[in-house]
Amino acid sequence: MTQKVALITGSSRGIGKATALRLAQSGYDIVINYARSKKSALQVAEEIEALGRKVLVVKANVGDVSKIKDMFSQIEQEFGRLDIFVNNAASGVQRPIMELEENHWDWTLNINSKALLFCAQEAAKLMEKNGGGKIVSISSLGSIRYLENYTVVGVSKAALEALTRYLAVELASKNIVVNAVSGGAVDTEALTHFPNREELLQEAKEKTPAGRMVEIDDIVNCVMFLLSEESSMIRGQTIIVDGGISLLV
Repeated sequence: MTQKVALITGSSRGIGKATALRLAQSGYDIVINYARSKKSALQVAEEIEALGRKVLVVKANVGDVSKIKDMFSQIEQEFGRLDIFVNNAASGVQRPIMELEENHWDWTLNINSKALLFCAQEAAKLMEKNGGGKIVSISSLGSIRYLENYTVVGVSKAALEALTRYLAVELASKNIVVNAVSGGAVDTEALTHFPNREELLQEAKEKTPAGRMVEIDDIVNCVMFLLSEESSMIRGQTIIVDGGISLLV
């Protein structure tokens, strides 16, 4: 494992940070990507270096294809390879349908959907040089269920899950395995942007059949399984990690 490299987008906090640290603990050198929070990204980099792993920190808005290409150029220059790509970075506008504007749609779809396609293209070029790799994206239940004020984000995550299926088939010949993980409500910093955050958290606490809310480690555990050799015959799937709450319909 000494030379393997993993890129996790949006890894200065939350699920992305936890995934980056877990991969570093498993022996991967890490590429930290962030869009705004440089201080947080550098703090994560320090934690990774303390684990004895190499780390590259790259600022890039993954909704911009030119920034994506520059990021992968830096990865190739620094490491010369990529083995794992965790497509975690996400953003979005939380508004009722009648208040949505074109720029809300473009911003959300670019970061949450378009980024997967163009990052996967660049990742595949590096992965196939070393015999293959793994791609896992982070989705959410809003891709298949109605969530209040979640229209453009839900649509973007539905596109991400569809793209996961297409990538899984077309990249299989390069020995690249592609899947996604969809989580129930997880109390991360991202959830603070939800106007109905407290309502979501309360519902999750009260109704989840498993008896507790989903936590960051629950999502990361599933990501790590999909990145392992044990899951190599799982292709193009979106694994739901929600403690069973989506079954209550």
